[in-house]
Amino acid sequence: MAWQSGGRRLTAAAGSVTGKRYDDNYDALVLDPAAPVAAVVDGMGDGPGSRLASGTTAAVFAREAPGAHSPAALRAVVSQIQASVRREGRDPDRLTGCTLTAFTADGAAAWIVQMGDSRAYRLRDGLLELLTVDHTIAWLGILHGWFAADSAEAKAARYRLTRYVGHPDAPEPDVLSVTLRPGDVYLLCTDGVSDQLSYERLTQVLGTTMDPAAAAHIMLDDTLEAGGNDNATVVVVRVEETV
Repeated sequence: MAWQSGGRRLTAAAGSVTGKRYDDNYDALVLDPAAPVAAVVDGMGDGPGSRLASGTTAAVFAREAPGAHSPAALRAVVSQIQASVRREGRDPDRLTGCTLTAFTADGAAAWIVQMGDSRAYRLRDGLLELLTVDHTIAWLGILHGWFAADSAEAKAARYRLTRYVGHPDAPEPDVLSVTLRPGDVYLLCTDGVSDQLSYERLTQVLGTTMDPAAAAHIMLDDTLEAGGNDNATVVVVRVEETV
């Protein structure tokens, strides 16, 4: 997949694996063939409600995001998604939620949209940075010193999301502006990737594998070798100068 944006050429690829824990994949992804729009979505839990939430979120984002080029517009898209997921999940037995981590470019800049605990990373000049914040009690607890990162309390709090698509209070997403610099590599991934692959391994794959499709394939294979304990979904975007 290749896009043009603000004198930049963006090459992108995506993939998803079910893993070994679940019989089905409750993640969803978006990779628009025409516009620089991508997203990973992770259904909370399993079952029909999880699949409904992630599928609805991906479908609405894919339809609405290509024309959204400002924080206000992107928050309006997420508001539509929230309403759609809540409407589709009117039956309490089907009601659930999902995460949303997305990338959309406009000229020489891009936007990262974040709801939940899927993640967006950027590799720039050899440094892999986590651009997003996990919307979980675990993140807050570790940040504020409520408990140690490797404690049982932190492990339990990892699954208590403070913001997600389908939340009854319809919280707003984080929207982050980033520049597109040639050589940058962006990674969007669900927690099936970030929980199973180390920071060092992500840095190595993104830094040494020039083809986004090959990088995505390697990381997904690595999640299976690490145990396949969750559905795993990735989007890799590489920024190049237009010649």
